[in-house]
Amino acid sequence: RGIGLAIARELAKSGAHTILASRNLDALKAEAGALKEKGCQAEVMQLDVADAENVSNLPCADVLVNVTGTNMRKPFEQYTTKEIEHLLKTNLTGLTALTQRVGMQMIERGSGGKILFIGSLMSLLGLPYVSIYASTKSALAGLTRCLAAEWGRHNIQVNCLAPGFILTDLNRAMWESADMKNWLISSQANPRLGTPEDIAQLLRSCAALARIYITGQVIAVDGGRNPTAVWPFQP
Repeated sequence: RGIGLAIARELAKSGAHTILASRNLDALKAEAGALKEKGCQAEVMQLDVADAENVSNLPCADVLVNVTGTNMRKPFEQYTTKEIEHLLKTNLTGLTALTQRVGMQMIERGSGGKILFIGSLMSLLGLPYVSIYASTKSALAGLTRCLAAEWGRHNIQVNCLAPGFILTDLNRAMWESADMKNWLISSQANPRLGTPEDIAQLLRSCAALARIYITGQVIAVDGGRNPTAVWPFQP
């Protein structure tokens, strides 16, 4: 859904043989069918990244895009152990196992590859009430840098896109608040919410199989939220 689906569509339209992977196989079949009707190459695979056995059955790939993520917003002191474990397993440990598997295949094949993580603005800065989510996304940024250093000799580029405030099903209700909309307008250089397509279009360039001299980077796609600040002063 959301960012992951936009990425799959963008890559398929660009000519990639795309494998859409998710727990919801029926929804994937419908999306893959729609892409095939447009002349794209798309197939589906049922995958739960929190299930280690599921991850071990992955096909070999030239490009791996790690999009899976979930969130719970609450004060840090109120998270239960079960909630923390769920967030860690879905957002971090599952993707780590997935990346291990695909990375090993890329190394054995010897023709390089590209691995792209979808991090978050929380990979770069902090906001309240998302501490565990932010911990997992910060860890993805660190993993990106370390794998880039480790696997560069195998011609494997590892990068991380850090979306800012992108409107998806995961946060749609939060952005219905007038206070949130006004805050965004008054504090962000580009005062609109991003879309999944904003992420997909940049990722297409990073995923291209042509040689690219970029690796180990955490690239913010955030309308200027991270590197800029807006204030009410007018000269």
